[in-house]
Amino acid sequence: MTRRTLLATGGAALVTACARGRDPEALRLWAMSYEGDYSPLLMPAFTRATGIPVEVQSLPWTAAHEKLLTAHAGDSLPDVLMLPNGWVGEFALVGALVPVVDPAFVADLFPGTIETVRAGGVDFAVPWSVAPQVQFYRRDLLARAGYDTPPADWDGWRAMGRALKRRRPDDYVMLLLLNWPDALFTFAGQAGAKLLRDRDTRGNFRTPEFRAALGFYKSLFDDGFAPRALSTEIQDPLAAFAQGYFAIYPNGPSLLLDLHRRRAEIAADHWGIARMPGPRGPGAASGVSASLCVSARSHRPADAWSLVRHMTSTATELRFQTLIGNLPARRSAWDHPQLSIPLLRPFAEQMLEPAPAPSIVEWERIRLEVQLIAERVVRGLVTIDQGLIEMNRRADRLLARRRALVEAGKIA
Repeated sequence: MTRRTLLATGGAALVTACARGRDPEALRLWAMSYEGDYSPLLMPAFTRATGIPVEVQSLPWTAAHEKLLTAHAGDSLPDVLMLPNGWVGEFALVGALVPVVDPAFVADLFPGTIETVRAGGVDFAVPWSVAPQVQFYRRDLLARAGYDTPPADWDGWRAMGRALKRRRPDDYVMLLLLNWPDALFTFAGQAGAKLLRDRDTRGNFRTPEFRAALGFYKSLFDDGFAPRALSTEIQDPLAAFAQGYFAIYPNGPSLLLDLHRRRAEIAADHWGIARMPGPRGPGAASGVSASLCVSARSHRPADAWSLVRHMTSTATELRFQTLIGNLPARRSAWDHPQLSIPLLRPFAEQMLEPAPAPSIVEWERIRLEVQLIAERVVRGLVTIDQGLIEMNRRADRLLARRRALVEAGKIA
């Protein structure tokens, strides 16, 4: 039995188990991670207003994709499901989603947000939360090295790394986990790299911009600023950050919740937030955003869209921000005093400069393949140029079907 088969079988078993004892009057919502864990707290207000109960199931990220596909194949998807924006095109393509019914759902959004949930010119999801990558930094450690905040450009960041390393030669400067592609793609976005070419049918990783991003990324490991480690090798990154084993931790807004929970380990005045550096200053940056979709198999689409409306309202998004840290996708929510605190300013600035990912089904797999090759480059198994050639080769292979359809005029 393969790992993929095992995950799929486990997902099917979970779907079957959840079907038993289900409240026939309840809408069903599936969400991942903190969003799934904390969504039940958003439901009482909806039930009071509509009389409709909601059952929420929280899925682990590691099995979410397999479970969702298995549920679609078995006609067991919930009424409403959360998807990372990069998955929306895939699930729309297989017929799992219905288009957004009201243009008001996708109005008042940050620039670049709606493009990530559109397939074939049709909106299939409502952006719910955005999580641009920024850098969390230790104010105290940087101050001892002569810095109030991290420099905004790559050369300055590297100089700061040398200053920190001189004071603490046995510790690291930053944590860039080798199986997390966000940092590399943030550097690529800051450099202005266009990741695919020929109408998104071929890889475009041999450009000077992406080469510069990969070269800078590799140099941070070569200089000893970051450990060559996977997430499975770092037991508790936040504890290491609190204990000063590294001073820079690129991450998203959900880390705010963890820092608040563990303020006994690291006081609030010991850390700050800044935008990620670029070649000549901050620019477009990568991030993970989530949206809400309605299943094409829902027997209650009107009620399902009512739930989506509730969850993506300004009031609910502000409540969710206090619960888990993720930030509202609606610009109007940012007019509220709750989001005007200086700590959130780097997020707000970064959201005005997103690094849009290619809006194609194959992108998530390409992204993972690129990071696997980047890891080999960092470990010295291949050169930068060899890595760029291999990235293009793997992207072209994954895009072969799309390329044939585009060339035949079957898809735009």
